[in-house]
Amino acid sequence: MTRTQYFVAASIDGFIADAEGGLQWLFQFNDVEGVEAHYKTFLAGVGALAMGAATYEFILGEGLKEWPYVGIPTWVFTHRTLPGFPGADIRFTADDVGAVHEEMVRAAAGKHIWLVGGGNLVAQFARRGLLEEIWLAVIPVVLGAGAPLLPAALPGPLELTAVTRFPRGMIELRYVVPPSR
Repeated sequence: MTRTQYFVAASIDGFIADAEGGLQWLFQFNDVEGVEAHYKTFLAGVGALAMGAATYEFILGEGLKEWPYVGIPTWVFTHRTLPGFPGADIRFTADDVGAVHEEMVRAAAGKHIWLVGGGNLVAQFARRGLLEEIWLAVIPVVLGAGAPLLPAALPGPLELTAVTRFPRGMIELRYVVPPSR
């Protein structure tokens, strides 16, 4: 069954990007033992992606030669015209997340939908009762300011279903979001 998941990393104080929109604080943990294999296992279960324009522009700004999500249809939610990425299945939309979610479920073909970011886009899914799981990697840094993890209230409490420990103080908390009433 397709589940809509927010797989994300945040600082201890709840930010997914620093005050300038940067991720250097996070990249210093890329080489932590087990993280890459964990990510690859997660990604193997993903059949569709959603991201906001800022996340997409961040990826473009990394100067990658190949789209990192080859073979996975990706919806970019934007009200602006953005450049495409050669060889990628990217669908730009300004439509409501509720209408697009149905398309994403069909495209995922039984795999999961990954809400890549950012927090404001995920909040739109959450407000419509479409967010089902949060996979939160807690990174042992304090940023003091930045882009918040999720600027929306969720029906609660969340159900903790798994805890994964990584070296260097990283943990991942996996939660199920209760359905909206």
